[in-house]
Amino acid sequence: MDRLKQIESFVAVAAKGSLTAVAGAEGVAPAVIGRRIDGLEERLGVKLLRRTTRRITLTHEGSAFLEDCQRILADIANAEASVSAGGVKASGHLRVTAPGGFGRRHVAPLVPGFIAQHPEVSLSLNLSDRVVDIVNEGYDCAIRVGDMPDSSLVSLRLADNRRQCVAAPAYLEAAGVPRTPADLARHRCLTLSSEASQTRGWAFRVEGELAHVRPQGRLDCSDGQVLHQWCLAGLGVAWRSTWEVEGDIAEGRLVEVLADFAAPANGIYAVFPQRRHLPLRVRLWIDFVKHHFGDPGYWRRGS
Repeated sequence: MDRLKQIESFVAVAAKGSLTAVAGAEGVAPAVIGRRIDGLEERLGVKLLRRTTRRITLTHEGSAFLEDCQRILADIANAEASVSAGGVKASGHLRVTAPGGFGRRHVAPLVPGFIAQHPEVSLSLNLSDRVVDIVNEGYDCAIRVGDMPDSSLVSLRLADNRRQCVAAPAYLEAAGVPRTPADLARHRCLTLSSEASQTRGWAFRVEGELAHVRPQGRLDCSDGQVLHQWCLAGLGVAWRSTWEVEGDIAEGRLVEVLADFAAPANGIYAVFPQRRHLPLRVRLWIDFVKHHFGDPGYWRRGS
């Protein structure tokens, strides 16, 4: 007996709660569906369904097996859709999380285009600066910026990200241009406050070694977006990410300084649970984001 047919019948009976209803939908006798379920249970050596004259319910083993079967059937449907004459058709609900500032600027604007391409997909976007536990909180994918710690999660690098010292042209004209990281002691620096996570200071490569500088200034803030706005207003030097300031540099609103001392780039990643087969909607989302983030011109246009 066809194993796949057994699984399909089991999933259908679990959903409809009736052998007769499933048999009617297929145009076969209820006994045919019953034999498929019997054969599946015999092969597995466990009871999956409790069947009485009034109702059908799942056993504990049946409930656990049902979730795997549903995923298998969905993967098969996605695989067939991906090579069908009608092209790739994803469906279902996609849950994505990203850091607040980065997500507002670079993830949220991509969502309308993705949904337009895949009208049978719905999407929830969570923006949070905490590290979301995507497995236990039920997320399909996280977009993260920075070095990835060792983890059971899978990470795919989407783009490089550097941290850059920047200042407005008016500030540099008035205060001068810092030539080395040590010069920052004589400049007004816009820093994250002590409540923020940037505890080691600003990173530079000095004589081949990574060094951290903790500059001082009259202004600090726990919100990086505010520091960015203060920097644009000419209030001092800031240490910001490429994703935030590349467009401002391209348009001349900000100027990069100390570029010769820039620390090595970290990355922007898609992070997802370790699965043998990702749902099609997740794979297409990651491909869609990588297509945009992998274009160097995107950062000049998108920031």
